[in-house]
Amino acid sequence: MILTVTLNAAIDKRYVVEGYKVGEVNRVKECAYVPGGKGLNVSKPAAIYGAEVVATGFVGGHAGNYIEEKLLPFHIKSDFYHVEAESRSCINIWDEVNHVQTEFLEPGFTLTPEDFAGFTEKFQGLVQKADVVAMSGSVPKGLDGTAYQKLVKIVKDAGKPVILDTSGKLLEMGIESCPTMIKPNIDEIRMLTGTSCDNLEEIIEAAKAIHEKGIEIVAVSLGGDGSIVVCGEGVFQAKVPKIDAVNTVGCGDSMIAGFALGISEKLPMEEILRKASAISAAAAMREETGFFVKKDMEEILPKVQIIRLD
Repeated sequence: MILTVTLNAAIDKRYVVEGYKVGEVNRVKECAYVPGGKGLNVSKPAAIYGAEVVATGFVGGHAGNYIEEKLLPFHIKSDFYHVEAESRSCINIWDEVNHVQTEFLEPGFTLTPEDFAGFTEKFQGLVQKADVVAMSGSVPKGLDGTAYQKLVKIVKDAGKPVILDTSGKLLEMGIESCPTMIKPNIDEIRMLTGTSCDNLEEIIEAAKAIHEKGIEIVAVSLGGDGSIVVCGEGVFQAKVPKIDAVNTVGCGDSMIAGFALGISEKLPMEEILRKASAISAAAAMREETGFFVKKDMEEILPKVQIIRLD
């Protein structure tokens, strides 16, 4: 079972408009509502692949019930901690005329220490049943950089692998508990190491420095150049074939799903990286965030090139 953690779940609302004008009435051409938050964008592709997935975190009010309801078609089991306040919404406005995307992200509810203590108790029970835990994204108000640090420690103490995908202070403090895997981007790996990372060699050295501090797997996205992984098995680079990308939002989350699947299946790193890269590329071919078609993934998989660099 793959356990995903979304501490700041949301309803993602996508509005398509023709010519977005500030200060005027804008008619929405089409709209879509989906459960959102980075952890849920990991849950969906993992479930599509066929894994048993349990999603946890915080939800609240009618909006929280909606989030759970909309996970049912994906066969994702919800086991969230409920609060009274309403879960947030995140609005994405896509202007078809000017090809500009505008986002409005609500802050969401504020949690109390009692809320986090209640969730932690639930989480400890869920971890016992999990093969791998993936925790992703921001945290609600009321939590700080120690939140992921504490949750990672719970998973590590249970002897389970844990992936942490977050940013800023949450990442900086979270890695002090040595998660099994992190997936920083270039800016984040610069922040963590204080190095410039201006070329591939410097990026690899920075990733090695993090790995040597106790992070088993350090994966770094290189954009169009694929990604690299530094781990106990060595240093690998993945290069994906050229695809017709439709929506790259959430592709990093789809990659995390691939890593979680590969780790749960105890595959060698070359196979884990190939699977994660193929799922991520397949997700970019579809308009809906956190979604892919297995046929696309199966066609891409043998075309992903894995190069051993060290």
